[in-house]
Amino acid sequence: MATERTTCVVAGGGPAGMVLGLLLARAGVRVTVLEKHADFLRDFRGDTVHTSTLGLLDELGLADAFERLPYSRVEHFQFPGPDGKPVTLSDFTSLPGKYPYIAMVPQSDLLELLAEAGRAEPTFDLRMSTEVAGVTRERGRVTGVTYRTADGVEGEIYGDLVVAADGRWSPLRDAVGLRPHEYAVPMDTWWVRLPRRAGDDQGAVRAAVHGCELALIIDRTEYYQLAYFNRKGFDPTLRAEGVERFRERVAALFPALADRVAAITSMADVKHLDVRLNRLRRWYVDGLLCIGDAAHAMSPAGGVGVNLAIQDAVAAATLLAEPLRRHVVLTSDLARVQSRRWLPTVIVQAMQRIIHAAVFKRVTEGRPLRRTPLPMRLVSWFPVLRRLPAYLIAIGPRPEHAPGFARPGGKPDVDGYAWLAG
Repeated sequence: MATERTTCVVAGGGPAGMVLGLLLARAGVRVTVLEKHADFLRDFRGDTVHTSTLGLLDELGLADAFERLPYSRVEHFQFPGPDGKPVTLSDFTSLPGKYPYIAMVPQSDLLELLAEAGRAEPTFDLRMSTEVAGVTRERGRVTGVTYRTADGVEGEIYGDLVVAADGRWSPLRDAVGLRPHEYAVPMDTWWVRLPRRAGDDQGAVRAAVHGCELALIIDRTEYYQLAYFNRKGFDPTLRAEGVERFRERVAALFPALADRVAAITSMADVKHLDVRLNRLRRWYVDGLLCIGDAAHAMSPAGGVGVNLAIQDAVAAATLLAEPLRRHVVLTSDLARVQSRRWLPTVIVQAMQRIIHAAVFKRVTEGRPLRRTPLPMRLVSWFPVLRRLPAYLIAIGPRPEHAPGFARPGGKPDVDGYAWLAG
């Protein structure tokens, strides 16, 4: 078994893991990112890049590279009232700054951009087709990980810190005995693509309700991405009904797209997401920290999971770069990361639970909205109120900014805490 050493081992090459690896490498920290897949190509991952993340990419000097990626802009979110007429609930164009919108970009493109930026740093090491198998310990402290490559090579990597950025089913989290608290979720999600044509509406996410079903249609420039919602545990029934019945469901939700449902050729085109909403009470043990979905799985409501995970990564890099440079990472250092990101996580998940109860649970139980809810009426009467949900979704509570050492021209010895003090 091969044995080696780095400074920080990051399990998972998703948005949180890649951002953390890039930022730590720019601080001069040796970091090894392990990704079990051979590439970043997976369908219907979180493709939302929020306003605060766009600002972060700008701060990192990656805005021009991002602009070269194919993406569409979401500028409004609309929900149907009881009369069927759409009500604009969020107006992202009202947001301050250079990026008053949410960008919809294939996550694989974003991850490739981050990987390319990371490879420019001499202390950054990204290893694809390398799956973390477990942890190593010494005197109760996590000291590294064991891994297995796609061609069967096994090894151990030791480091001063292991970061679990390996998703909501995190094997590393399980290996150290951390168990999240699960919140009840009334629905699951199914993703599918539909053709988009010239002249179709642009720049909006639209919702539709029909009976006990709800769906969102998202403009992806070259196609529409449809999110279909129904009660949790409905997937076996949906698949047993077959593709023709699913096409009928989509056509009933979006009659204007009824002539395009034939593009759904089989139920294999319909990707099921088992929606979870959970949170660890403690995000760390001695030598290991969980961030992103490994610390708190988010619902698709608001599409904020990627944004929150990236902000975890920025906070972790900012607070841990100096301890990692000293090669002494205490549990108190890890506790500071959780302390900084705890309140934003709680606030966002509380918002999602309210949305679940007020919308998803009601719809999936077949209880129609007989009158426009008060918040929707207020937004209709006072359009300025559309700024608040837009801010909470696209920027969020306590947005993080790139530390000085990660910005272009920054030096590894720049105090990473300076922006916090300021």
